[in-house]
Amino acid sequence: MKIEKASFEILEPLTSRFGESISKKEVLDREKILSIIEKAGRTCYKSEAKGDASSFIRGLIRNGHHSVIEHASMTVKFICDRGVTHELVRHRLASYSQESTRYCNYSKDKFGNEITVIKPPGLSAGEDDEIWIRAMQHAENAYLEMIDTGLSPQIARSVLPNSLRAEIVMTANMREWRHVLTLRTSEKAHPQIRSLMLGLLCILREWLPELFEDIPLPLGEG
Repeated sequence: MKIEKASFEILEPLTSRFGESISKKEVLDREKILSIIEKAGRTCYKSEAKGDASSFIRGLIRNGHHSVIEHASMTVKFICDRGVTHELVRHRLASYSQESTRYCNYSKDKFGNEITVIKPPGLSAGEDDEIWIRAMQHAENAYLEMIDTGLSPQIARSVLPNSLRAEIVMTANMREWRHVLTLRTSEKAHPQIRSLMLGLLCILREWLPELFEDIPLPLGEG
C-alpha cells in the first residue's frame, strides 16, 4: 500500500513562457484567456477603444456581467481521494474524465501490485493515524484476495476505501470555476476539497487576478 498527498495540475490553457515566480514550469496563458473574454465583452458594449483588457474585465466582474467570462475555460487534473471526486462531479456545468475502478486492476504491475490512498487531514499522529492505516491495509488485502480468486476488478472494487487515490480531469468555463472556488474554499467545505481548492485559488489569484482576486483567501494563505 502506498500513501500520497492530494495535488492538482493545470493542463490547459498553458504557455511555455516562464513566469518569474513559477520558474521552469509552464504557466497559465492569461493573454489567451483575457483576449477571448475581452472580445466577447466588447461585442456587447462596442467599446473597442475604451481602456485595456485588464481594466475592462475587472469592470465586468465588478458589475456582475459574469456570462461573458463563460467564453474562456480551463482544464485541471486533480489527484485526490474518491470522496473528493464525488463532490467535484456534483458541479453540473463541467466535463469530467475519471480513473475507473471498473477497469483499473490494482493488482497489476503498472499499479505496483498495490492500492494507493490519500491520507485525510485531521488525523492525529498517534492512534487515529494507526486506525486509518490498518483500515486501508485491510481493504487492500481484501481487494487483492478477491482478484486472486478470479473476481473481476469491477466486483473487487466493492471493498476499496473512500481514501483510494483517484485521478480526475475537470474542464469548466471561468464562470463555473469562480462558482466552484467560492463554494469549495468556504470554511463550510470539506477539509480535503477545501485544501485542494485553496491551492488552486492561490495560483489563479496570482495569474488571473482580473477573474479571481475578489474571491477571498483565509488569513495565512497565499
